[in-house]
Amino acid sequence: MSANELFPIVDPVGRTIGSATRSECHSGSMLLHPVVHLHVFTPDGRILLQKRADDKDIQPGKWDTSVGGHVDFGETVIDALRREAAEELGLRDFTPRRLEPYVFQSDVERELVNPFVAVVDPEYPFEFQKEEISRIDFWSRDQIKEAIGKSIFTPNFEKEYTALFL
Repeated sequence: MSANELFPIVDPVGRTIGSATRSECHSGSMLLHPVVHLHVFTPDGRILLQKRADDKDIQPGKWDTSVGGHVDFGETVIDALRREAAEELGLRDFTPRRLEPYVFQSDVERELVNPFVAVVDPEYPFEFQKEEISRIDFWSRDQIKEAIGKSIFTPNFEKEYTALFL
């Protein structure tokens, strides 16, 4: 991960219209850049969440989407999804189902979020990326509902989970 990493700049439907560095995209420029999110569910409906490392530049120490990451310039959304799932969780064997993309804006960036869902056996041998993730755990729907609004989750996860699954 480098401040000079190149991201595509897209229009609201995802067409690439330019490029910018990671630092430009995260500087308050509000350049719309694509990201992928994968919500990993177990067959019984629990969701796998990752706890962001304490030294992350955005939302450190908060629980977040199973997998999330930027689409690199020249990369397809599905290739980015598979790359991020492999990098963050060691997850290679899954069938993603695409959900409706949406725009998310924070104080420092604007993202075109491409969300996906996959059902995975909870015994899958996950190998999470210890540089970016401090731990992973499965959460029930009731546990998530109880924790919403208590600064446990990233705002993006809360908004997305509420919109998609509650």
